[in-house]
Amino acid sequence: MSRFDSRQRVINDDELYEAALEERDVNHIKHYATPAMQGLTVGQRASLQRTKHIWKLGDKFFKLAAEYYGDPKMWWVIARYNTLPTEAHVTTGQVIYIPKPLARVLTMFKG
Repeated sequence: MSRFDSRQRVINDDELYEAALEERDVNHIKHYATPAMQGLTVGQRASLQRTKHIWKLGDKFFKLAAEYYGDPKMWWVIARYNTLPTEAHVTTGQVIYIPKPLARVLTMFKG
């Protein structure tokens, strides 16, 4: 089961992208819609440890996942825990949290 299984697929043929579509010689582009992320309950959050991180210039979710979890592929755990679908939703100076232990967080997100 992929984390993309429930994601809506969008056909983008918006006029805003007309130049890009013409450059690629296509009529539209298919992509996944930005997900609406559900957070954890108050009880679930209370049962986890978390590390506070202040977002700085150059930060990326995959870099933080590599630093804190040893696996850059776990970037989505940090994004989902903070209900931030992409790095474009984070501003410099914003506090985000790194939930731990990873194995326990993963079981919560699967349920």
